[in-house]
Amino acid sequence: MAEKQPLVQVKNLKMYFPITRGIIFQRRIGDIKAVDGITFDIYRGETLGLVGESGCGKSTTGRTILQLYRPTEGEVYFDGQNLTALKGEQLRRMRRRMQMIFQDPYASLDPRMTVGNIIGEPLEVHNLLSPKERRARVMELLEIVGLNPYFVNRYPHEFSGGQRQRIGVARALAVQPDFIVCDEPISALDVSIQAQIINLLEELQEKFSLTYLFIAHDLSVVRHISTRVAVMYLGKIVELTDRNTLYNNPLHPYTQALLSAVPIPDPEAERQRQRIILEGDVPSPANPPKGCNFSTRCPRRIDICSEVEPEWREVEKGHWVACHLV
Repeated sequence: MAEKQPLVQVKNLKMYFPITRGIIFQRRIGDIKAVDGITFDIYRGETLGLVGESGCGKSTTGRTILQLYRPTEGEVYFDGQNLTALKGEQLRRMRRRMQMIFQDPYASLDPRMTVGNIIGEPLEVHNLLSPKERRARVMELLEIVGLNPYFVNRYPHEFSGGQRQRIGVARALAVQPDFIVCDEPISALDVSIQAQIINLLEELQEKFSLTYLFIAHDLSVVRHISTRVAVMYLGKIVELTDRNTLYNNPLHPYTQALLSAVPIPDPEAERQRQRIILEGDVPSPANPPKGCNFSTRCPRRIDICSEVEPEWREVEKGHWVACHLV
């Protein structure tokens, strides 16, 4: 790949949710800092994996990039356009190029709508195709995701979890987007079905030149599907590099601890390697620690860690880390 072009650029993105007190006269007493000043690019045609513990702000990041949440601060550029400055019809037109596959295939499909209506709804919203062409397009999409095209008149409760997630994928593909946020699309599925959905996403990426932000817990899945991986902790990205560098040479102590928990299929290697057990709990995003967010649990912390926030910088070409020790 020559000079890679960023499709999505995220600059100092913050998403705070207010904490209020009082029933009638509500006053703001603080903020939950779900996403707290993150900066990264997603290149055209790549899959950026976003990993971290539950509650660290991964899903909020995905939704804020798509402007489902309007950010508290910062900017999101999509193909050179500043999404945070767009409103109304302009934003709606851009939405056609960005879609989302949701985490829970049971909650993300309307039980009162047929599969045909669910997949065809984005086409209707964006005034694409005539009703007859829409139906043909829906049947084509069902076939693309590996379902029987004659399922159009069935309801979501008639399908298994894996089939419902395929319907969610078909809905995301309906308007031919460039960019898809995959918000833990396999975490609610059986292991055997997970592999099928991952393979489907990879095939679709190749066929339609898609760009993914792939949010997940499972580091081995992320290694399989991602081009580059970003590691998130308590609202901040602590490390970002290509997948092989991250797995072979993790620099941030949190990344090292996460990778030490991934099982190795070789019993001998598993016995010899050293696990890094983190002590304590993740601090509250309503009251993050001073300095580095990870300083309260870091096994290698030094005095500066609990005083000064580490700078987000590029330590090697394409390898970004926020840590005083690196």
